[in-house]
Amino acid sequence: MRHESSTADIPRHGAVPRHIAVIMDGNGRWAKQRHLPRVAGHRRGVEAVRGTVRACVERGVQFLTLFAFSSENWRRPPDEVALLMQLFHGALTSEVEKLHRNGIRLRVIGDLGRFDARLRKLVEQGERLTAGNAHLTLTIAANYGGRWDILQAVSRLLREHPEAAHQGISETQLAPYLAMSYAPEPDLFIRTGGEQRVSNFLLWQLAYTELYFTDTLWPDFDAVALDAAIASYAARERRFGRTSEQVEEAKRAQTSANGALA
Repeated sequence: MRHESSTADIPRHGAVPRHIAVIMDGNGRWAKQRHLPRVAGHRRGVEAVRGTVRACVERGVQFLTLFAFSSENWRRPPDEVALLMQLFHGALTSEVEKLHRNGIRLRVIGDLGRFDARLRKLVEQGERLTAGNAHLTLTIAANYGGRWDILQAVSRLLREHPEAAHQGISETQLAPYLAMSYAPEPDLFIRTGGEQRVSNFLLWQLAYTELYFTDTLWPDFDAVALDAAIASYAARERRFGRTSEQVEEAKRAQTSANGALA
């Protein structure tokens, strides 16, 4: 069946992104620059997470997704991996109640089977406690990879609908099986630390996301740095395959519709 496109199909572009996804890079370099052990950078990075969550709530961001631990991070030195697990465990123990008091919903995505039972239980408890909150959905990607996400989604779809192997799979059919099926695709992707790549993060979901790279190391990322990223986003024209003229037509139509409802 042919889909008749319309300017009404173009997503609205607000000044504040609805969903921000972040690769929090630079903890180790931040510590090295100060002649400190890497653990100091990771601990300071946890403080930056708190500040970013607070700033997103204040600015009206509805979804914040943080890449905390990739499936490739297991290749790091064992003592650093152990430290990251301890920090994750400590954060879940100390922060979930605060998130709940502030109306923040916690979700954790990734292949959690490799984590120990205590950590998995804390994740389950945190998600259950905060399930009804609506001020902000904070998603932590842990042992996550974008390729893993697509493969697990296809596998789950085929288990439940084996006929799809012969009939073909559409994007609409696959979408509910992706790890972030509960959230809109990110509007803005931020990577700190100066690197300019997406590193196997949300490969499916970032198809039309605006990308923003900053040299700021994650422990130094604060509300001012967040505002700079949002300002860059707000200055861009998001066309989603359309022309600038179509985007402007959609804006005029939306403004006219809003006026008629007023």
